[in-house]
Amino acid sequence: MKSVQDNCGVFGVYSDAECSHEIYDGIGFLQHRGQEYCGIATHDGGNDSIRQVTHYGKVAGSFTNTDLEYLKGTWGIGHVSLWERQPVQWQSQLGQIAVAFSGNVRNADELAIDMKNRGKAFYHGYNVEILSKIIMEEQDVVTGIRALAEKIKGAYSLVVLTKDGIYAARDIYGFRPLMLGKGPGRYVVSSESRAIQNLEMEVVRDVRPGEILLINDKGFQTLEQIDSPRTAHCAFEWAYTASLDSVIDGLHVQEARNQLGASLAQRDIEEGGMEVDIVAAVPMSGIGHALGYHGRSKVSYQEVFLYNRYADRSYTQPNQVAREKMAKRKLSVLGYAVKGQRVVLCDDSIVRGTQILYKVLDLKQAGAKEVHVRIACPPLMYPCDFGISTRSYEELAARQYFKEGDITSMERLKELEALIAKQIGADSVKYNSLDAFTSALGMSGQQLCLKCFDGVDPTKS
Repeated sequence: MKSVQDNCGVFGVYSDAECSHEIYDGIGFLQHRGQEYCGIATHDGGNDSIRQVTHYGKVAGSFTNTDLEYLKGTWGIGHVSLWERQPVQWQSQLGQIAVAFSGNVRNADELAIDMKNRGKAFYHGYNVEILSKIIMEEQDVVTGIRALAEKIKGAYSLVVLTKDGIYAARDIYGFRPLMLGKGPGRYVVSSESRAIQNLEMEVVRDVRPGEILLINDKGFQTLEQIDSPRTAHCAFEWAYTASLDSVIDGLHVQEARNQLGASLAQRDIEEGGMEVDIVAAVPMSGIGHALGYHGRSKVSYQEVFLYNRYADRSYTQPNQVAREKMAKRKLSVLGYAVKGQRVVLCDDSIVRGTQILYKVLDLKQAGAKEVHVRIACPPLMYPCDFGISTRSYEELAARQYFKEGDITSMERLKELEALIAKQIGADSVKYNSLDAFTSALGMSGQQLCLKCFDGVDPTKS
């Protein structure tokens, strides 16, 4: 069984008109959530009428007019991914269905062994196959989705295409985002609000953790609400994953990043301030943090990198070689802006240290006198089990120095910061502490999943 910890996006629309072009646009607006694979499945109202097309590559460069003309129907779902082709289509006792999801099944191997022992077969062994087979073993889709809450350990935001419409569901902790929107003659579900907003529709609300809905010509119908022990929204969504123009679980991503940057500036102020000339960002996710730092510190904001808009996110590349190549291609330094300057450089996180190492070096080679790195997230100390693409302790830069992962005290944090600064060649490095991070988001630890920072599994706390 392939172990997949995915970061991806789902989109669905029920419309009174042909929908393939709208799904194409919708998953295009979610492209930042996964650049390796994309897919669309539609239903035209017949009993066995699902049509599906998936591609390797980005949405705009993969789908043709012929594909979109083939995808007949007025309701359908779409997907973008780093790891696998979705949606997947099935013939079952429930009729013809197609399934797509965002998240990660932690107990995938265990579930697959049990299913194989009961005679089930797998094509690739992807997580989405496991989710689909659990659903299809039950007497109806709702019962099948309810069974996921009992059997799945992990995270999922899910859309299921059927002759009845689109079923949508979110796991009982709400790890991965999922929200509803509507416009004239159409109802949509999306991993992020930006797809809804940019299609000129109204964002209605977030899908509640544990909620199962049917989306059809009657709109949104909540069919079941499974009890949720607590919320555990992925904090990394606001710091990095989500698009700056999205709103997730009531919090604007732009507001969150501005507040995280302001928190870093406040720490510098409280620790005596710094003599610096400009504050800058590692584009794109670092921009919101840098603007927040600028707003609090009053240090002039300056762009110091030209962003290659044809490059992908280096963090979400499928392997380390690809990450290093993308980090080098993604940004070029603006030498005029940095020569002789003392720079505060803001970014969302240091995961492997791939990109920030090159960027500090680039700035100094371009003539920057000093480079002080400021990181919005606390140090990443644990692999993610719920959907982000860090899979091992060895991939985490901070973990090289603190094997036991204890960075809760400010003294310990400062010790780590000095070590990381030496590693990446920066004049200084500072992170937001975990308390500062949650305070900036305006949420408590009981509302968020912080496992990659503190190692605490929210499903067991």
